[in-house]
Amino acid sequence: MALAPSKTEASPDMAFPSPFQAWIGGIRAGSVTSYGNNVKASCRWIAFNAEASGVLGIVALECEDGGERTVSQLCCHSDVVTDFDFSPFDQLLLATGSADETVKVWRLPQSGQNMPSSAGLTLGPGEGPVDMLQFHPTADGILASGTGKRVTIWDMEQQQPLTVLDSHRDQLQSLAWKRDGRLLGTSCKDKKLRIFDPRVSPAASQSALGHENNKDSRLLWMGSSDCLISIGFSQMREREVKLWDMRRFSGAMLTVALDTSPGAAIPLYDADTGLLVMAGKVRSHSSGVQGGVCGCGGVLPRAPLMPCPHHLSAREKTSCTALRWQLCSLRSPKVSRIHPTVGSRPTSEAGFCLLHGHLACPPPTVTQCRTEGSTRGLAAVPRLALDVMACEVLRVLQLADTALVPVSYVVPRKSVQDFHEDLFPDCTGTLPANSAQAWWAGDSQQEGSGYSSPSSLASPGSATTSLSASTGPSSGFASSPSQKSLQSILGPSSRFRHAQGRVLHRDTHLTNLRGLSLTTPGECDGFCANHHRVALPLLSAGGQITILELSKPGRLPDAAIPTIQNSVAVTDLSWDPFDPQRLAVAGEDAKIRLWRIPEGGLQETLQEPEAILQGHTEKIYSIRFHPMASDLLVSSSYDMTVRIWELSTGQEALCLQGHTDQIFSLAWSPDGKKLATVSKDGRLRLYEPRCSPLPQQEGPGPEGARGARIVWVCGGDYLLVSGFDSRSERRILLYQAQALRKGPLSVLGLDVAPSTLLPFYDEDTSVVFLTGKGDTRVFLYEVMPEPPYFLECNSFTSSEPHKGFIFLPKTVCEVREVEFARALRLGQSTLEPVAFHVPRVKKEYFQDDIYPPTRVWWEPALSARAWLTGEDGQQRRTSLQPADMTPVSQAPKEAPLRKFVPASVYLEEKSDEQKKEELLSAMVARLGNREDPLPQDSFEGVDEDEWD
Repeated sequence: MALAPSKTEASPDMAFPSPFQAWIGGIRAGSVTSYGNNVKASCRWIAFNAEASGVLGIVALECEDGGERTVSQLCCHSDVVTDFDFSPFDQLLLATGSADETVKVWRLPQSGQNMPSSAGLTLGPGEGPVDMLQFHPTADGILASGTGKRVTIWDMEQQQPLTVLDSHRDQLQSLAWKRDGRLLGTSCKDKKLRIFDPRVSPAASQSALGHENNKDSRLLWMGSSDCLISIGFSQMREREVKLWDMRRFSGAMLTVALDTSPGAAIPLYDADTGLLVMAGKVRSHSSGVQGGVCGCGGVLPRAPLMPCPHHLSAREKTSCTALRWQLCSLRSPKVSRIHPTVGSRPTSEAGFCLLHGHLACPPPTVTQCRTEGSTRGLAAVPRLALDVMACEVLRVLQLADTALVPVSYVVPRKSVQDFHEDLFPDCTGTLPANSAQAWWAGDSQQEGSGYSSPSSLASPGSATTSLSASTGPSSGFASSPSQKSLQSILGPSSRFRHAQGRVLHRDTHLTNLRGLSLTTPGECDGFCANHHRVALPLLSAGGQITILELSKPGRLPDAAIPTIQNSVAVTDLSWDPFDPQRLAVAGEDAKIRLWRIPEGGLQETLQEPEAILQGHTEKIYSIRFHPMASDLLVSSSYDMTVRIWELSTGQEALCLQGHTDQIFSLAWSPDGKKLATVSKDGRLRLYEPRCSPLPQQEGPGPEGARGARIVWVCGGDYLLVSGFDSRSERRILLYQAQALRKGPLSVLGLDVAPSTLLPFYDEDTSVVFLTGKGDTRVFLYEVMPEPPYFLECNSFTSSEPHKGFIFLPKTVCEVREVEFARALRLGQSTLEPVAFHVPRVKKEYFQDDIYPPTRVWWEPALSARAWLTGEDGQQRRTSLQPADMTPVSQAPKEAPLRKFVPASVYLEEKSDEQKKEELLSAMVARLGNREDPLPQDSFEGVDEDEWD
């Protein structure tokens, strides 16, 4: 029977005001020729093809705290990204396919953080470009990819294909899983539609001639029903829509011609409401530009759940056009052609209405949704992210040239205070019905945790809250069954993955810094600091250096302040770790000057150094103090030598040879026995200075010659090198210190930028921090001695580029706030402390898993003379635990809260009759025994004669 409009419904407005603030502007969409939709959305993120090749734009679906949405870039592949898809069970998991023949799986951050620089999983390369991707709708870890004439079903956990469907005779054009996950449908350039049961046979179980033209076609399943929708072109190049029933797959049940537009239609189908949306490129009558048209229709193979079509409104964020269709039944359908209009001019789109039996619905009013620019792509927002209290039944994202335009479809209701269950049936949830292996073994389970009721999403933000709770920091990477299996797929995750960096309060800043030198060599960090003070080179003549006390933050006076007069330009400078008042400064005159800073800081200008070290014949690159022995300093120079100085005598103790080009960086091993260097000739060298002046080992270094840095990691067994490749991409390389000749164990590309990455390694947590001069981002990775070697953590991003980034000793960290590193960020005129901490629930306890006993770096293990004569020392270690804190490992164990009510509670529940009987018995008991005397019976009265 036909649905009549409810009398309580309000008449819809055909055009709503355009809230342009809802647009996501400032983007540059790519014009990629592919079979994908070019834009996809999860409950957290939107991904779209960016203008740059191999790059996706990533932007949050919803604004946080009313702020502006920032568009980030995800550098995915070395060639064009052809298609991508979000996992239905994990809103942060994104699979991408490319013309470089690989499929990659990415773990996006929770929110407001930087995009990952490397994929968690790579499948392939295959036998050609990846044309299309789609996750399995019910099984976790199953991904279908289309390449050329074949479809590959991947088991992501095993990183192996389960089967290959290769019955196609020409190029694949689309693939689609049935909602129950049992079957897979494809459309092909050979004009045929095919249906596969991948678990039974790699050959097609059914096939039919689809559209007569071999131009781009699409195939969609109508939910879990046996009906399909195909969109393609007729022999006359008309765009057409066909309705199929796989039980009678020899021919289409219904064919509707749309128009003769040359652009392929992009279809979207919502199985929960039966709404069908299509978009294509049409000529705009108002502006004469190429415009995108969205067509929306309801296709329901069951009794309709939606109100009459003329009550469905499109609330778009621009001047757009849209259509809506309704299908009530697949039996004896009749077609009613609709010619929508904009004003009095007809458009080139047409809708159709399929009616139930011979009883026709009233002709539906067509809501137009015409866009101003061309449609590059189209995506549907997941139902769990809709504003159900506003009766929003569908939201479409249109990818235009320079903006993402949300188009919202709303059913007008007088009351928006209550949840309208008739508009929102139970929808697919975020938990998988089974695993990849269980599905492949024949399990087709769908019921249970796979579905959820939208009534639980009674407020717009509740969807986000419930979803983020399952992937929040407290639960880690694997907080749901899906994520637990994905952890085995993507490998281990760092315990510092949720580390957060924040700039401390302005009261701790040093401001009004003037005349800073920003031209120090690339081998220099730009400035240096210890736990008491910081040394900053100035731009003025004479190599002046200002010394600022960290204990005296605030605004510096405009007047001149005392400085160190180094007399020549500074090339590098370093504080003595065992004497916080001694500063070593290397100059362009090939000399090293030692300066002593008075207790409490500079009170007057210093002009005479404590000592001058001479021996190099050309400008000095860098200087480093020995980590174990006092009065021992190493320097490298343009004369291609490395010299070790004994400061107590002011003489050169050792001279190391063997370099053939500029020395970029050098580093002492943690035990102070060895010295590693990286140079412009692309070689790593490892020295044992007390044994030989020549390198003990050599190995290949970074390919690029623009600069490099080296640091020891993992207890001194490995070397981490930051540098460039031949295409100027910044990367980090990990070497085994005893096997440099074998080359790097792992190479990780980060980004493309001109400055060399400066690494700082925290030996207590095994976290390396990487950033460059002029960067706005600090990369964090936990380094492991076994694969995958690098575990990505949250990055820190600043609003403006920094001129330098120096880390302070571990002892300045505030352990009560779970702070594991602190740095100083040098801006244009400010010096800001940046604290890195790990979110923890039980902050009242000392986090002994993050704070192992730390090395007493401020006490030397031996003297310079003892080290030079062959002795070795070892520094003691101390705990950072405050006296009034208990280690978290000794915290009392709390009983886990029961998440589910046991079945015994329901079994012991009493029936309504039993409850009624108990209630009556209790009421009677309160009234007391009926045979007891009433209270008034005990009252004393008066005699009868007293009434007279």
